[in-house]
Amino acid sequence: MSASTPVSPKRSARHRAREYALQGLYQWLLSGGDARSIHAHIADDKNFDRCDTAYFATLLRGSIEAAAELEVLITPALDRPIAQLSPVERAILLLATFELRDSLDIPYRVVLNEAVELAKSFGGTDGHKYVNGVLDKVAPRVRPDESVASAAPSAPAAVAKPIPVIVRKPRRTVE
Repeated sequence: MSASTPVSPKRSARHRAREYALQGLYQWLLSGGDARSIHAHIADDKNFDRCDTAYFATLLRGSIEAAAELEVLITPALDRPIAQLSPVERAILLLATFELRDSLDIPYRVVLNEAVELAKSFGGTDGHKYVNGVLDKVAPRVRPDESVASAAPSAPAAVAKPIPVIVRKPRRTVE
């Protein structure tokens, strides 16, 4: 994972904060350390000022401090032990689960979409599919009211058109 996050005009400051937090969690998973030193290291990046620095700090510190609790939420949705996940997938799942649990102002669909986008950018070929599948199972347990409400149709169902009845004239018989 690169120490420098590419800057794109299309990326929001919050998305950039998630990218930097992902890099920090990746670093933490591989080498340990504390959130403060990882934060200082990442803040040295020349593009760091383009992210939502307060949100980055919240994500990084919160995800590291609550990692054990977050893994308890994630583990039932996995098909293998959490230690066997790639560090990128594991970091994305920690980050997204932290957001689901602690950032209630962000709709859960946004959290899932952002996690999938991070997996597409930083993860393996099909890592985004795995992340999406796991988070689809985690979200209803972490935010049951929101995920159930969004599963219900928001607009009335379309009224079915009546099936036309075809009336056929009786055949003439030849006498």
